Amino acid sequence: MSQPPWQIHNPEGTFRVIVTKALPGRRWLDILIAADCRIEVCHSTAVLDTETIKAAIGSRCDGGIGQLTEPWNETLFDALKAAGGIAYSNYAVGYNNVDLEAATRAGIPVGNTPGVLTETTAEMAVALTFAAARRVGEAERYLRAGRYTGWLPDLFLGTLLQGRTLGIIGAGRIGSAFARMMVQGHGMQVIYHDLAANTGLESFVAGYNRFRVTQHQSPVVCRRAASVDSLLETADCVSIHTVLDETTHHLIDARRLALMKPDAILINTSRGPVVDEAALVDHCRRHPDFRAGLDVFEHEPETAPGLAELDNVVIVPHIASATRWTREGMATLAACNVAGLLSGYPLWQQPGILPFLEDDPPHAIPSIVNAGALGWLGKRE
Repeated sequence: MSQPPWQIHNPEGTFRVIVTKALPGRRWLDILIAADCRIEVCHSTAVLDTETIKAAIGSRCDGGIGQLTEPWNETLFDALKAAGGIAYSNYAVGYNNVDLEAATRAGIPVGNTPGVLTETTAEMAVALTFAAARRVGEAERYLRAGRYTGWLPDLFLGTLLQGRTLGIIGAGRIGSAFARMMVQGHGMQVIYHDLAANTGLESFVAGYNRFRVTQHQSPVVCRRAASVDSLLETADCVSIHTVLDETTHHLIDARRLALMKPDAILINTSRGPVVDEAALVDHCRRHPDFRAGLDVFEHEPETAPGLAELDNVVIVPHIASATRWTREGMATLAACNVAGLLSGYPLWQQPGILPFLEDDPPHAIPSIVNAGALGWLGKRE
């Protein structure tokens, strides 16, 4: 197999770093160049397989930045270790594509890019929710096809979400931000399911309720559901914000879809395999008033047979984090992870990640997900 095109930046740099996709902006390059790195960037849009990435690592490579679409497995971490590598960062907040145990065995810290996707991804969940509820995609296709002949009382009747019940599966940063947007903007009741109670979200809603009372509005509810099943039975709209692991694969399957209201809305901006996509297609075919909004898919870039033909499903190509600020911020954080590791910086111990997006970023490593497993305090040995 021929190697895809690679572009070299700062060819005289001491450290060799491979980057498997061209990243937005320029600042991430400047950070790596300032750390005395030679950067080799792949300019192919194809998903790189293991053998292609292994060939790019070669016999000498100090670090890499990879994508969530790539299988960073034992083969690659062993190859990186053999090439002298000590740094890897995923260009994503999630890392289900990374074999963390293999990385830890190879002694390679794995970085990620948290803290810059929260509001951006939550906003996309809002967009998908309303696109599904108000049948936006269906109506646009109707209009573009030249079928609109004038206003009608019953043309594309949708769902009013004001005051309805919102179910959140996974009330972490993104799920909580989405809940706050829907509570403040649309007075939705919130039930959530998570491994632990989200006291911050509950406190926020309690404070907002005090304001609502001053405006002569009824308080809204925010409570933790005892189970995923009870949440699905209760909610008018369900949004998924959980991680993908062995416990959440096909979390939403045919049995659980059947628990939902026949006119409910299902939103997924987390990871595709959390939803059994074939089961969802079947459910949407049999329940035309049920609606779904999907940013992610089980077998990306492919979609389940029949999904794209369903009028009651809104689909977009994994763009929940696709704002310029966020994607450039992710690139900056990934570069800071690798540059910090190569420079021997300590691990960032302060709350919040935004200082790394400022003109003079901290001399620290933003985020290492296997630091504890490595027994590593953030300094290069």
